[in-house]
Amino acid sequence: MCGIAGIIEYAKSSSGINQSLLKAMSDIISHRGPDDEGQWISPDCEAGFAFRRLAIIDLSPAGHQPMSTPDGRFTIAFNGEIYNHRDLRIDLEKKGYIYTSQSDTETILYGFAEYGIDLLSKMVGMWGIAIWDNSEKKLFIARDRVGIKPLYYYHNNGIFVFGSEIKSILQHPDIIKQVNYEEMANYLAFSMSSDKDSMFAGIHKLPAGHYGILSKQGELSIKRYWKCLTHQADYWQHNEQETIDEIMVLLRQAVKDRMMSDVPFGVFLSGGIDSSTNVALMSELMNRPVDSFTVGFRELEQYNELKHARTIASLFNTNHHEILIDHKDAFPILENLVWHEDEPNGDPVCIPLYFLSKLTKESGTTVIQVGEGSDEQFIGYPWMTRDLQFHDSYWKQFIGYPKNVQKLIYHTIKPFMLAAKQYLALDYMRRAVDGEPLYQGGAVDYTKTHLRLALGKQSKYLAEHVHAMPTRFDQDMMDLQINPQDYAQRIAGIELSHRLPELLLMRVDKITMAHSLEARVPFLDHRLIEYTMRIHPSLKMKSMQETKYLLKKAVEPLLPPDIIYRKKQGFAAPVAEWIRGPWFSYASDTILESQLVKDGILDKSYLRVMLQDHKNNRGKYGKALYTALNLALWHRVWMGK
Repeated sequence: MCGIAGIIEYAKSSSGINQSLLKAMSDIISHRGPDDEGQWISPDCEAGFAFRRLAIIDLSPAGHQPMSTPDGRFTIAFNGEIYNHRDLRIDLEKKGYIYTSQSDTETILYGFAEYGIDLLSKMVGMWGIAIWDNSEKKLFIARDRVGIKPLYYYHNNGIFVFGSEIKSILQHPDIIKQVNYEEMANYLAFSMSSDKDSMFAGIHKLPAGHYGILSKQGELSIKRYWKCLTHQADYWQHNEQETIDEIMVLLRQAVKDRMMSDVPFGVFLSGGIDSSTNVALMSELMNRPVDSFTVGFRELEQYNELKHARTIASLFNTNHHEILIDHKDAFPILENLVWHEDEPNGDPVCIPLYFLSKLTKESGTTVIQVGEGSDEQFIGYPWMTRDLQFHDSYWKQFIGYPKNVQKLIYHTIKPFMLAAKQYLALDYMRRAVDGEPLYQGGAVDYTKTHLRLALGKQSKYLAEHVHAMPTRFDQDMMDLQINPQDYAQRIAGIELSHRLPELLLMRVDKITMAHSLEARVPFLDHRLIEYTMRIHPSLKMKSMQETKYLLKKAVEPLLPPDIIYRKKQGFAAPVAEWIRGPWFSYASDTILESQLVKDGILDKSYLRVMLQDHKNNRGKYGKALYTALNLALWHRVWMGK
């Protein structure tokens, strides 16, 4: 796991590529790789790469990057892990490639020289890759299928600048920090920016499952190389037991692959079914106790899963570590979090994850397995079943009415629902009237209806654009779906397209890497996703009251029933209570006195009402207020205001 950055100059109009600039781009992300660094500039000075190394595979100097082929044609900067690199290496050695290291980087380099873009379909792992072709004067970039690793870029005025983190790109003297207000609206709505752009104007993301080629003329072509479903897909013709057996075969392989490491590794353990399954499967493969790590809260026991984590730790005899935090611990790191996140991440789990990652690294562990990705595939979130039920009942009934009847009902009920502050329920009705999809993701903090109130007069127009992204995701899934009536499949695809890569996986990447810790995600092995996305809904959704039915059945031989079938709690942070209580004055001052409020981007009077209502328990605004607080802090840290 590493950090990469680089510059391509296809028009001699910028500040130029030099060693000190590349070093500055790598130094600012030294947390991603404290073990080694490197800079490289092409002979004609048209390309330059920077690199920070967290040594995981082949700890020797032979794994140093940037790395070039012996003939100097291809040079790579790579962030990630390729779990099947040894298998690929065997084929490449048969073709005559001579290795000088045991690293997966060298396999990517030779694999690209041999197979070109087709290499992407052969690799199992996670990656952000940049390869310079000095013969063709082309840059190749790629992000892994699911988006576990980030890759950002700036493309303007004769230069192309990329990096694992935005802060590297901002080191370039020709790039000016400015807010991308369109993405600010997306952030408020969904807790994150979109899959293609960032909160910084002009700085874009390479979407998950995409690659890009920059020509010598500076033309950038971005294409998708992987989808969770294909047009040719059909449901598997497997019965329940066959489906369960295949899930476990794939999951065991995914866990085994992700135990590839030359340094100590462990597992984050919440006590839920996903992390407990990771512990159980790792224990099968190890001849020593698994190192497990858990975080809890001192003051708010209802947020803790410590009892369940301890049950699993005892059952599998893990080498267990715990840390307890409270609001006083969390408060001082808030600005440090938004610096590490690059963009504001509206998920409060970043707070306990920060302390959990710190504990893990200080305990001597460098690689950690995490449980993200299960809920998306197995319909594990309560809002998924809520929206499925709503879709199959009230939604279908309402959209069956003539449009004029829909509008009449909506405009009649709107004042009453606004007065009751039932923004989500009202927005469901509005979506039907406006022809938008019902499901817009599982992290909606501010609906379009709510945004129209929270944004200032000069920026209210931004609320009208937030439906574009979920509408695009919905259409993508409709184009791929086996059966358009399988709404669970569509919801899963939308979650895999946006909330998972741009919120959950970015919190994992940025916060673990803040402590030089590599996180691996077995449930997001692409082979498992490709299987689960084609499971017939009659098997996946046995009952709306039982989430993750198939996974629960699959792990019954591994885990005790009180772990498998307990009510889902979820990894959370008590920011609603903290903002209502000990953080109230700080949150109020930070939000209401922010430059975004002073500039009229956010509506001060409405935000003040939200804060007071939340303090007095007149509404559930904790998450929405944390999103606003995080935005205000981000603006202060990054824009200096």
